[in-house]
Amino acid sequence: MNNYLPSDINSCIKRALEEDIGNGDATTDSIVPETATLRGRIIAKQDGVVAGLDIAEAVFLELNKQVSFKSVVTEGSEVKNKAVLATVEGCARALLTGERTALNFLGRMSGIATLTRQFVKAVEGTDAQILDTRKTAPGLRVVDKLAVSRGGGNNHRSGLFDMILIKDNHIDFAGSITAAVQRARAASTNLEIEVETRNLADVNEALTLGVKRILLDNMTIDTMKQAVTVAAGRAQLEASGNITLENVFDVARTGVDFISIGALTHSAKVFDVSLEWSENVATETRT
Repeated sequence: MNNYLPSDINSCIKRALEEDIGNGDATTDSIVPETATLRGRIIAKQDGVVAGLDIAEAVFLELNKQVSFKSVVTEGSEVKNKAVLATVEGCARALLTGERTALNFLGRMSGIATLTRQFVKAVEGTDAQILDTRKTAPGLRVVDKLAVSRGGGNNHRSGLFDMILIKDNHIDFAGSITAAVQRARAASTNLEIEVETRNLADVNEALTLGVKRILLDNMTIDTMKQAVTVAAGRAQLEASGNITLENVFDVARTGVDFISIGALTHSAKVFDVSLEWSENVATETRT
């Protein structure tokens, strides 16, 4: 696999290829000679932000190490419709077999990056940071979160293992925010603790406990402003719930530190991208 990519991303690529190819590309292998070559260009079919070119390259290289993949634009750059994103050349079988998997990664990641960039631009002039969530495609979290970062956003926790986020269900189970926080601290994990709150009373309870990061769940703009006032210098605040491009600036202006948005990864529209071949059929090398 690609030595320049993290092992977990290489694992995603390998699984995707295994899922698609199985025991072989029956169509390509029966029609295209082993010695045939192809040359093509990856084209954007819309305006947006590009993410995942290195992932697309790794897909082709996994199938044939001699494939030439040259990026024309940089990761995270904004492109216009019909822009050439990359060129590919090499073994026709590898290119045809890997085409859909490569474009699937590139389209999904660019779609996430494009939506993320829209949210990031919408809060310009404020100090709020745009965060993703765990609402990612199963098995593709590392890829989805990489796309968010390339779109200019920031990653929240990677999973359930690297942060304690006490949500409403945990609080209800424990009986109160105080009880839930006490149990979390008793576990002595040394992980950061964040507490979800539903009203100002919850915020005050979390502050009294010395919680340093508080999630404001589905609060009104006025309530968030009040929370920012009472928490000033005592805890960082994260707004979450029903955040849209239409209201995100108003949320950011309340003074919250973070705004987490599940839609970045669960509702981003796939970026329209295609691979156009320079020739109608593969060129067979004859001896």
